[in-house]
Amino acid sequence: MTPSHMHVPADCRTVTEILSRVGDKWSVQVVVQLGGGTKRFNELRRDVGGISQRMLTLTLRGLERDGLVTRTVYPTIPPRVEYRLTELGCSLLKTVRALGSWAIENRDRIMEARRRFDEAADPVSRSDAA
Repeated sequence: MTPSHMHVPADCRTVTEILSRVGDKWSVQVVVQLGGGTKRFNELRRDVGGISQRMLTLTLRGLERDGLVTRTVYPTIPPRVEYRLTELGCSLLKTVRALGSWAIENRDRIMEARRRFDEAADPVSRSDAA
């Protein structure tokens, strides 16, 4: 495999920074949930199992800051706040779904590779097999 362009350290830092945001556990789950349409905070909290209120708030702020999610506040009492994916967020959702499909399609191959690796690394397994 040959590189398609020259290695530029500044580009690597940018890519790493962006992948840290969009690739973390909670961001991926929030993006997937918002892929189903606009949601309120408590809907998201229910749908993203195991996330704390604080972590959901931080995740949504980060996604909003990066232009992936938009936050709309309605002037009601109490205020109603809704979140939805932006066009950029929808383009990320396509990539996340493609990666999820790849993971499902290759799960058995990965599990088999892990099994072979673990057996080769475990001296007890090697001596039992002999």
